[in-house]
Amino acid sequence: QVQLTESGGGLVQPGGSLKLSCVVSGNIFNINGMEWHRQAPGKQRELVAGITRKGRTNYADFVAGRFTVSRDNEKNTVFLQMNNLKPEDTAVYYCHAEGNYGTNPWLAEFDSWGQGVQVTVSS
Repeated sequence: QVQLTESGGGLVQPGGSLKLSCVVSGNIFNINGMEWHRQAPGKQRELVAGITRKGRTNYADFVAGRFTVSRDNEKNTVFLQMNNLKPEDTAVYYCHAEGNYGTNPWLAEFDSWGQGVQVTVSS
């Protein structure tokens, strides 16, 4: 059973910063892509940022240099550093990861989501 556990959300004033973390657990063999998505009330879930196992990153246009995604492969953890936060960044942020779990050669694929963490930007 693979689990993704996010942390680091909360309430912050406009212009402030938060750092989200997501730990992937459960007899993980390897993790390929790791991503952050978000969903604001009444809107569809959207991709915020992603990072490959080798560290290649991609960002949504609205990030505009404010967010940085990174990962620690030894700790099966992905991070999202968010700076200069705006009220429109308010949303539930979800971690997503895909890879393989189990013991080689008995491996299975996983494609899993975390439960989400609330980020609220308000004065």
